[in-house]
Amino acid sequence: MSDFPAIGHVALTVKDLGVSVPWYTQLFGAEPVLDEDTGPFRHVVWALGGTLVGLHEFPDGDNSLDFDERRLGIDHLAFGCASRADLEAWATKLDQMGIAHGGVIDAGYGSGLSFRDPDNLPLEFFAPPS
Repeated sequence: MSDFPAIGHVALTVKDLGVSVPWYTQLFGAEPVLDEDTGPFRHVVWALGGTLVGLHEFPDGDNSLDFDERRLGIDHLAFGCASRADLEAWATKLDQMGIAHGGVIDAGYGSGLSFRDPDNLPLEFFAPPS
């Protein structure tokens, strides 16, 4: 068996693809590679490097609760950056896109730039320590 494999894809459940797809298209600077209604859910997927990032919308989903990372489940999704300078560039780009963020925060294990999507899902750009 080889080393533990890289993440192949991640799927995030959203309330309204009509809101989320344009938001993520602008963030990623790319069009989706797949938009499919599977029956139980519709999903839209982007190819980002070697990872697929998908959004799922369930017609019978429970949209009564807002996302809260303190409940069981995923805490956040982080996109890897090479350097702190890349994080500063992303902060500027998020500002230009009108996306609120917490600024670049440094820690011993690296630096992060946190922000949220239209459903309050926490996202981050992360760079290892230099």
